[in-house]
Amino acid sequence: MEHRMVHVDGKELKISNLDKRLFPQLSKWEFILAYYRLAPYLLPYCRNRALTTIRFPDGVKGKSFYQKNAPPHRPDWIETVSDGDIEYVMLNNAPTLVWLANLACVELHVSFNTVHDPMKPTELVFDLDPSVPGFPRVVEAALMIRELLLQLGLDGIVKTSGASGLQIYLPLEPRYTYDETRRVGKFIAHYFAERQPALITVERSVNKRGDKIYFDYLQHWRNKTLIAPYSIRAVPEATVSTPLSWEELTPALSPKQFTCANIFDRLEQKGDLFAEALRKKVRLDDILQFIDRHRL
Repeated sequence: MEHRMVHVDGKELKISNLDKRLFPQLSKWEFILAYYRLAPYLLPYCRNRALTTIRFPDGVKGKSFYQKNAPPHRPDWIETVSDGDIEYVMLNNAPTLVWLANLACVELHVSFNTVHDPMKPTELVFDLDPSVPGFPRVVEAALMIRELLLQLGLDGIVKTSGASGLQIYLPLEPRYTYDETRRVGKFIAHYFAERQPALITVERSVNKRGDKIYFDYLQHWRNKTLIAPYSIRAVPEATVSTPLSWEELTPALSPKQFTCANIFDRLEQKGDLFAEALRKKVRLDDILQFIDRHRL
């Protein structure tokens, strides 16, 4: 079937090339249906954030390109926000998500701040990536970071990147600037790089990291983005960036466990483990005062 007209929350959309294979096990239509079913979980966090997508018009085995600017030919109900020379799409509703999926926007990356307060991120994120294949050391690093956070009276929400790493979110009260969150991220990253030098590094050059886990504190900044929770990733397994409970972090864990094929059973069983990020907000005052006091 070449195309189909669908109605989503009062909006009519033309879906094209339904039978095209975007993933080895997913046609374009199946991919669009997966994103539609993920909408209740994905949209609450993405709403009112600048969106960057990675499009795969010929499927995940084909060529791709980043898209920041909203396509000029778009429905008039697509919400956008301008930032400098870029007009970003805002992923605020299910029709927009289906429209993006029809454009083969496989990956959805969003800003750390909402458009209402562009200088203040809604969370501090610790992004952990392995330098060589293998996930147990990423888990080990994440559990160490959580132990420190608990000692500081804080706790984070952890999710897979859907690719090779883990990300720890600290949802914040809307009072801290990017400069302040950068200071905290840098302090914690260098703390672990100095105390666990065989495991964690802040070295940006991949060739100089060896087998260490890269603690990327630099990605957390204005106009930068991170893969959204519940975004599908452009890998053959159609993995999903999936929130976890801390108890699930074991040496046997793999991000390839969480895919379009099983994410809905998981959501039915465990619910939305990322919902806490929208409810629970923490303060960084004590750790910022410690950094100031010790001139770190």
